[in-house]
Amino acid sequence: MNEDMISMTVREQRRLQLLTRVVEGTMTLTEAAEVMGLSVRQARRLKGGLVRDGAAALAHGNRGTVSRRRTPPEVVRRVVAHYRDTYQGCNVQHFTELLDQREDLHLGVATVRRLLQAAGVGSPKTRRPGKHRARRERMAAEGMLVQVDATPFRWLGPDGPKWTLVGAVDDATSDPVAGVFREEEDAAGYLLLFRQIVQTKGIPAAVYHDRHGIFQLSTRQRSSLEEDFARERFPTQVGRLLAELGIESIAAHSPQAKGRVERPWRTHQDRLVQELRLAGVQTIAQANAFLPEYFARYRARFAVPPRSAESAYVPMATETDLDRLFCLKYRRKVAPDNTIRFAGQILQIPPGPDRLSYARTIVDVHERLDQSVAVLYQGRQLLLVPPPADTTPLRARHRGSQRFDPTATPHPLSAPPDQTLPTISTPSASPPKPTPAANHPFRRSIHLSTHTY
Repeated sequence: MNEDMISMTVREQRRLQLLTRVVEGTMTLTEAAEVMGLSVRQARRLKGGLVRDGAAALAHGNRGTVSRRRTPPEVVRRVVAHYRDTYQGCNVQHFTELLDQREDLHLGVATVRRLLQAAGVGSPKTRRPGKHRARRERMAAEGMLVQVDATPFRWLGPDGPKWTLVGAVDDATSDPVAGVFREEEDAAGYLLLFRQIVQTKGIPAAVYHDRHGIFQLSTRQRSSLEEDFARERFPTQVGRLLAELGIESIAAHSPQAKGRVERPWRTHQDRLVQELRLAGVQTIAQANAFLPEYFARYRARFAVPPRSAESAYVPMATETDLDRLFCLKYRRKVAPDNTIRFAGQILQIPPGPDRLSYARTIVDVHERLDQSVAVLYQGRQLLLVPPPADTTPLRARHRGSQRFDPTATPHPLSAPPDQTLPTISTPSASPPKPTPAANHPFRRSIHLSTHTY
């Protein structure tokens, strides 16, 4: 005699024992219902099924059937194949979003994680338990505080070059308001960053940054001779820009203090690497052109609405000359022959409409972001040198905005094709120092005469 095997859980076996005692008359239905944690009506229904159909009535009716909500096998094969082929290295959350955007596969994160784990494929990123810290409340409105930072990383993969992403995040919304790729963290990169913020959003009220020498001088650094005479420390190029824009500069004492710009770096180092690879980015110029598109998707996914609808960003006046703000500024003293020495070159200043000679005056030299050089006197532009044909990464030549430094790093001020430069002469070698004559007092011996007292 063949009998069907019934698979029962421990709870169902316990119910079978209790209801069997009820049928045998050794236990009342009320007592059995109380032990099973069921109502008397539900216990009566199970007892009737046991008497009518036997122990099989206590097993769930859907046992052994295929769920209607099960992911189709073909979809499972596509998901695993996509991850092993095109999207290898993405975390599960990012991979799920890419499947929805690019492959028309609309699945949940938990479903994708379960399918990958069943196929023996795990997420490359593991979460570590965080430390307990007290969270600072966000600013109420946009523009009240912008956090800036930079991170070096191999954004094109393990074998790619190491670039530095300089970014800014609004504290109220976690919105990546601006970003720029640079070969390294430098003052020119932050000038480009702040110019993006001013042009797209406006002037923020305050900027939160680390204690990098780009923003402020170290208290352990000795002051220069010019600073000793002036009895003040000259600002850095970025510090000078923030002061001119009226932005409060706040230095953080720890990375955790500016966590809203520190935390997204892990997300960018995970997502942005894959996005750059899928977009076929190979150069730093292509990466900078791709950033706005990536930031738009990141903003829609992670940004939060501010508590206040008012914005603290102050629009920049339309008549403002941004080139005079976002540049590296230096001061030079004009020589008697109306020349100044800058970047290893000698620049000839032509006569102006107000005066023929600028000898022994102090002029401002602006090295702009496109590497053109402008010479100004009391706000009036006297000379403009176009950018060189073969530009190199722009670097701040020395700290401070007013120091005179004749030993600056050479800067090629060559003209582009079909364009004539102003008069620029190469400095000649220093003339030899004159040799004192043989009868010069410095060469004669000093004989002390003997005096008799």
